[in-house]
Amino acid sequence: MSNEHSMRRVTAIRNGTVIDHIPQGHALTVLDMLGIDDKTSVPVSLVMNVPSKKMGSKDIIKVEDRELTQAELDRLALVAPDAHVAIIRAYTVAEKMTINFGDEIVNVVQCTMSNCITSNLREPLPHRLKVVSRDPLELRCHYCGRPQDLDELVNNVL
Repeated sequence: MSNEHSMRRVTAIRNGTVIDHIPQGHALTVLDMLGIDDKTSVPVSLVMNVPSKKMGSKDIIKVEDRELTQAELDRLALVAPDAHVAIIRAYTVAEKMTINFGDEIVNVVQCTMSNCITSNLREPLPHRLKVVSRDPLELRCHYCGRPQDLDELVNNVL
């Protein structure tokens, strides 16, 4: 193996979260969904278009001093359902988290249709999206039955 391929692109982190196997070009969307922006006070490392045997190319995010919650993992499933998430403590992998979603995604995002019953504040209902297909990911609102635009869903994260 050449020295170029064995070299680390980003240094190790002491404590935090590593999100690996993000589909190429989706790392910025992941950061947006997790609420990580220019006001974030912890170091964030972002590597895009990294060669991957499994995916061809992938993105990687390292966030220091922050561990993802289950709610954040549920959001991540919308953009990177096959991502690998590792919690790092004292420079070692302390925990590997998996992204799981069943046949329905509840209270993670709101239906993208403006006239859906879920947008009526007088009738509070849980936000429920049915998983029609996993590959490619296709979601439909439980109430209005409309297919969801995944790019728009990023803006409707609860």
